Amino acid sequence: MAATTTLGFVLPTGVSRRRGGFRVSLIRCSASPLTNSTASGLVEKPWDSYNARLVLEDGSIWPAKSFGAPGTRVAELVFNTSLTGYQEILTDPSYAGQFVLMTNPQIGNTGVNLDDEESEQCFLAGLVIRSLSISTSNWRCTKTLADYLTQRNLMGVYDLDTRAITRRLREEGSLNGVLSTEQTKTDEELLQMSRSWDIVGIDLISDVSCKFPYEWVDKTDPEWDFNSNSRDGETYRVVAYDFGIKHNILRRLSSYGCQITVVPSTFPASEAVKMNPDGILFSNGPGDPSAVPYAVETVKELLGKAPVYGICMGHQLLGQALGGTTFKMKFGHHGGNHPVRNNRTGQVEISAQNHNYAVDPASLPGGVEVTHVNLNDGSCAGLSYPAMNVMSLQYHPEASPGPHDSDNAFKEFIELMKRSKQSS
Repeated sequence: MAATTTLGFVLPTGVSRRRGGFRVSLIRCSASPLTNSTASGLVEKPWDSYNARLVLEDGSIWPAKSFGAPGTRVAELVFNTSLTGYQEILTDPSYAGQFVLMTNPQIGNTGVNLDDEESEQCFLAGLVIRSLSISTSNWRCTKTLADYLTQRNLMGVYDLDTRAITRRLREEGSLNGVLSTEQTKTDEELLQMSRSWDIVGIDLISDVSCKFPYEWVDKTDPEWDFNSNSRDGETYRVVAYDFGIKHNILRRLSSYGCQITVVPSTFPASEAVKMNPDGILFSNGPGDPSAVPYAVETVKELLGKAPVYGICMGHQLLGQALGGTTFKMKFGHHGGNHPVRNNRTGQVEISAQNHNYAVDPASLPGGVEVTHVNLNDGSCAGLSYPAMNVMSLQYHPEASPGPHDSDNAFKEFIELMKRSKQSS
């Protein structure tokens, strides 16, 4: 009787097993035709081969399978704990210069669509995942994740032990690495590339910022809108500095009644003042705030001219402009499940975060209040300086996708502008 190998078991042909009262049918593949066809080169293997490598600066080498664009790229590897929202992550300018490893094991099952993009292009260097979904199931899906990465010339690799890599990053901190599909490059060459590159001190904002001012007019789509009952119906003029701004930050501000002019990161402070804004937003963005002293100087010049609101990079720039210092964290905060305590109310918000740097609260001068604290590590997550109508958050209050706990921060900015207008 011929034998068939199925899932590690060798059973005679025609024999099946019973498990828990159910008969398990075995699907058998004929070995001879596949072997003959493979030998003649007429049929490809029915599985992907390991054709890529992730080489980290600590010397570890991780074989992988490629999807998306081919090539060789060097970047800093960070992990993200979000369960979903990979398309927003791919298009978040704050990830410029980084590979993102998703700790959620299966990615790609909802495909991609144009509505969920946070910017006009992908800025991260590559995506690292455990399992690439072989099918998509979402009513808004327009294409697969693999096709999307290929069209955007973005590298992606899968079938790595992402849990082991995450543990390594938690112990050693963020690591520089190289993704490569080029078999002609040796492991030693890729290792040298990872060790000769550094993200610290690089101005990443200039490449992600807009080049010319423009008016933002889109609001949050009605089907996704929330907190609409808390708006007063007034209109506020806001100048938003684009250090890598996300579309949904602009949508939320617009939904709260703001008329927004988005300006480049190098836009002169004097020109912003001429616009007579009711408020100024300093947006999120990638990299080291100490690498963009021109942005810090712009923030300094605008303090006191109008109420200001800093988000993520904007929060760090405000911290430096107010006299404080920033530092690079061990592995940063990346994900949609970070608990933050509001020191003023005692309430805890679950927040969406993406940053590798933080403000040192001990370096801040008198009068500057730490309003929010990250409960995982005690780091500064929000600031207030009432003397100059300043407020900031280290995390992303629009949380798209993510919990809406922090959306009221936009309302607080509205109240700050309202009080300033009434007192002027």
